[in-house]
Amino acid sequence: MYSMTNATVVPVAGHGAPRTAPERGHAAVSTVADPDERTRDRVLSAVLEHGPISAAELGDMLGFTPAAVRRHLDHLDRSGVIEVKRVAKAGAGAGRPARRYVLSSQGQSKLGNDYLDIATLALQQLQEVAGQEAVRQFAVERFSEMERRYAPEIEQAGPDITARARVLAEALSRDGFVASAASIEAKAPLPAALSSVQLCQGHCPIQQLAAHFPVFCDVETEVFSRLVGVDVRRLSTLARGGHVCTTHIPTGRLAAGGPHVPHAAPAGLNEVTNHQQERP
Repeated sequence: MYSMTNATVVPVAGHGAPRTAPERGHAAVSTVADPDERTRDRVLSAVLEHGPISAAELGDMLGFTPAAVRRHLDHLDRSGVIEVKRVAKAGAGAGRPARRYVLSSQGQSKLGNDYLDIATLALQQLQEVAGQEAVRQFAVERFSEMERRYAPEIEQAGPDITARARVLAEALSRDGFVASAASIEAKAPLPAALSSVQLCQGHCPIQQLAAHFPVFCDVETEVFSRLVGVDVRRLSTLARGGHVCTTHIPTGRLAAGGPHVPHAAPAGLNEVTNHQQERP
């Protein structure tokens, strides 16, 4: 609660919290934030730091009742600063995908993308001074840490490509990429060897950076190929305007220990995925 005595509430542009303005003849009144706005700021900060995150997880983290946290999430969702990602639950059991919350592009803009702007400028200068190969090497080093962390658990999945792809999706989701792996079985007259998994990522922490430097997407695709053990193909990315990042992973053979053999996506795959094809 805050006192409205001798004060008028005036909204602050770009912020939800009100401020108090003195009436004529009265002393200035100190600014007091709306409790609901302070709470929503806490919810938004938690989504930014821990998303994708469920409403139940947010409630436990912040000490809110389920009804309270959903009320604030609904408000933030209507405002466009967060969005819902539906993530398939682990395992093959039936059931609707879980609802998890992440910051939207609008939310990211509102909170500021200064660090991405700085990174983009730094890489532009690196490219001008040392060339494109230097930017590629930077991307390789960035993704090498991910590859080191994921490799042991993916190896535990054995040689089955579908199993490896699912473990990869789980690992990516833990890192905030909102990933899923959907099996696509080839139907006659196509041979079973053309069966595949579509690996989808609904969120990309470096989307803005990758839009300027597509080599980040290329290097990530190469990492996926090494991890699952077969040649994969990137069909769409968020950085290029896709709804999700989609990677085609052929599953018609076991993981190879040697060099990958190029594997073309089946004809008509673009119509199946409804995404733009990105690489020839």
